[in-house]
Amino acid sequence: MSFGIALGPRIRKSPFFNSTVTTGVTHFTTYNHMYMPVTYGDLAAEYDRLIHGVSMWDVAAERQVSLKGPDALTLARLLTPRNLSSLTWGVGKYVPICNSIGTLINDPVLLRIDEDEVWLSIADTDMKYWAEGVAIGLGLDVRVTEPDASPLAIQGPKAEDVVASLFGDWVRDIKYFGFRDAVLDGIPLLVARSGWSKQGGFELYLLDGSRGDTLWQKVAEAGQPYGIGPGAPNYIERVESGLISVGADTDDHSNPFEMGLGKFVDLEQDVDFIGKDALRKIRAEGVKRRFCGVIMDGAPLASTNSHPWRIMHNGVDVGFASAAAYSPRLEWNIATALIAVEAADADGGLVVLSDDGERHARPTSLPFRKGT
Repeated sequence: MSFGIALGPRIRKSPFFNSTVTTGVTHFTTYNHMYMPVTYGDLAAEYDRLIHGVSMWDVAAERQVSLKGPDALTLARLLTPRNLSSLTWGVGKYVPICNSIGTLINDPVLLRIDEDEVWLSIADTDMKYWAEGVAIGLGLDVRVTEPDASPLAIQGPKAEDVVASLFGDWVRDIKYFGFRDAVLDGIPLLVARSGWSKQGGFELYLLDGSRGDTLWQKVAEAGQPYGIGPGAPNYIERVESGLISVGADTDDHSNPFEMGLGKFVDLEQDVDFIGKDALRKIRAEGVKRRFCGVIMDGAPLASTNSHPWRIMHNGVDVGFASAAAYSPRLEWNIATALIAVEAADADGGLVVLSDDGERHARPTSLPFRKGT
């Protein structure tokens, strides 16, 4: 059974949309109210390029929320439990964002663009409205907007060589989550060492949406000697790496501690950030669930799961598998899961209620590693 999405003006197209269509995109999803490519029709080749070579992705749906004004940093510090006292220009920080009950609602990378401006490079929720509501409610002197900034990702072990061929060897000195201004043949950009994979790479933040097709072509030409090809945030690699997808791996009660993000929560700082009291209570009472990996038996999974699969332990429902796939590298059926701590600590004995029947399973840590 196959389905299509009717394209229309209600869902926005990225600056790279026409290039992705010309290149042969076959499937889109919607993310932050935009069309985002999912595959170009050969998932095996796209996975192989990411793991062994280099891939280019239209991730313009990874929208930016700009906080600009005298109270920009004040607002940023209220939005996240991460301590931002040492924030400097050119260094991004991964920041969990929680609501008043401590639920994780987004996990952007925060970039300090200027003395009075920071950007949140957001996951798939309406952070612009959230940030603006907080700013207005507290009477802060800050303007919350969505800037003309659209990331194009270059990912994989050969990504650095491609980016260096475009800009020069200075890009090799950029640290993880670091970024710099750049201009490529008149195209204004931010060059950041980041991306939604564990294979390494960069994101080129296009700062002029009218130049999307030109930038796409320049990257494709520069990457040709390295075997570059199109792709998208890769489902199998993200499961292997244990990358969190807020909204897919989380529910209405998921907190940073159970998602393994406790190191980004500073409850001792003097900032009264949103959710602080709730997170203090959660920490004091102890975490009840854990985000972990699950290895399943049986024949290789033929497809990924389109909805959470319940997980049982000793006949009791202990949580869910959020994303499952067969890993060609590990030669395992694997899944990310949010389950009770007791089940996550068990030696085995889990049963995953998959679409094709029950599968016996055991928990493991993330990311997945052969031999664990």
